[in-house]
Amino acid sequence: MANPLKCDLCSKPATVHLTQILNNKVHKVDLCEACAQAKGVTDPSGFSLADLLLKASLNPDASGTSAVRCEQCGFTQAEFKKQGRFGCPACYDTFLNLLEPMLENMHNGVAHTGKIPTRALERKSRHDRLTKLELDLTEAIKTERYEDAARTRDEINQVKEAVNPDAAR
Repeated sequence: MANPLKCDLCSKPATVHLTQILNNKVHKVDLCEACAQAKGVTDPSGFSLADLLLKASLNPDASGTSAVRCEQCGFTQAEFKKQGRFGCPACYDTFLNLLEPMLENMHNGVAHTGKIPTRALERKSRHDRLTKLELDLTEAIKTERYEDAARTRDEINQVKEAVNPDAAR
């Protein structure tokens, strides 16, 4: 009957559980009653989800980074915590040491890898294969390996035919 969830900020038993879904990603924050009140969760006008997601890593009292200010736009850590977004692109470099732990908690890493559509990946794979086969064909002809050249030519035709079965050779 014991509550296994601990407060994300102070490790006391959590009684407030927040869940937010952004871009099909679930973000959960568990807080004790005292931390929930201190962070303004009970007051909708003072509630900042960015502040909660940053957790203790951005606590200005715990680290001396509260005086850090973006040289380009003058944005501070406190303004980020209040607004939930940066002031300019240079802020990402200025607040990198604060941003990386937050991103690591929210995503599977800090580097954007993106997605490649399946069809585009297949086209690229076929293109790369055709390019290699054409180079092999050229090399076989140069070195007078005509049987290898004929096999490579046939393989090129098979790949091209698989892409467009109606095309004549």
